[in-house]
Amino acid sequence: MTTIIAADIARLLARTPSLWEPLRGASLFISGGTGFFGTWLLEAVLAANRERSLGCRVMVLSRDPARFTAKSPHLAVDPAVSFIEGDVRSFRFPDEPVSHVIHAATEASASLNASDPQTMFDTCVDGTRRMLLLAREKGCQRFLFTSSGAVYGRQPPDLERVSEDFLGGPAQLDVRNAYAEGKRAAEMLCAMAARPSADVSLHVSIARCFAFIGPHLPLDAHFAIGNFIRDCVAGGPIRIGGDGTPFRSYLYAADLAEWLVVILLRGESGRAYNVGSEEAVSIRQLAERVADIAASVWPDRGRPEILMAKQPQPGTPAERYVPECRRAREELGLVPATSLDESIRLTMLAAIENGSTPVAFHTA
Repeated sequence: MTTIIAADIARLLARTPSLWEPLRGASLFISGGTGFFGTWLLEAVLAANRERSLGCRVMVLSRDPARFTAKSPHLAVDPAVSFIEGDVRSFRFPDEPVSHVIHAATEASASLNASDPQTMFDTCVDGTRRMLLLAREKGCQRFLFTSSGAVYGRQPPDLERVSEDFLGGPAQLDVRNAYAEGKRAAEMLCAMAARPSADVSLHVSIARCFAFIGPHLPLDAHFAIGNFIRDCVAGGPIRIGGDGTPFRSYLYAADLAEWLVVILLRGESGRAYNVGSEEAVSIRQLAERVADIAASVWPDRGRPEILMAKQPQPGTPAERYVPECRRAREELGLVPATSLDESIRLTMLAAIENGSTPVAFHTA
């Protein structure tokens, strides 16, 4: 664990003293436990487990436990952790009891969604079906499904923030929406499992997740903010692939872990909660802020140049992907604890700890 993550987790535990008691003696099963979401959940849960002597056991479903062990040995060797190797659609159920489930498998992989939309859709739907079956067979107390803001489809440009009541959706016949439609179908499975008239009614809450930043975020995937930080670490310039006009918002990873645990333990059954930041920032503005913070982190290297592949077209409305999080705030008391600028700075510092330092910035 880097010193950045250790400090993040210490702050998280300090601000959530009453959160963790329901996990005392629990058996928590996490699918996708070695991805970005899962790794941060493990960081938080295992730290709380040690600090508060909860006696919680954590079972982690992974397609490649050995790879995760090499990447995050401090998590993999924790005595509370055991691994189940397998695919979320067909894994072997553990013999041990399961009291809580976090279904965080099927991250937003742009490459898989483009190259094999059928597998993407099936993983979302069949994986959720199998996880719900596990929860039913084990008499699970609480089940959290990590869905996505993609279920809303394209956010209207005149809608500042999208709420859980928005009735839009992705275009059904566009195979590029396999991930979004898979998450929508998986939410329906969760809703059916949570209905009181079900043969075995489960307590199922849903987290509709938007965009995030923090250590463990891949810097070489399709996430703009990760790419910008990667560009700075590599010495610049920061490259914007489009025209810089789309609006996004970013929640820090430690805050994400807190929100997911709160929704698991305190969320209402059959209810969805948006998870993200309400602070909208355009991609161009984001690049500018990353450049400013890079200049402060590495003051002897100047400020990295920003290059845009396209210029904005006058009169074209900007695309938006920004949540309204009033439900999480008012019902669960959840607010971001880390500002965007601090999130960017901490992610850069974590990259330095991992041995990435630019020689010089490419400046204008």
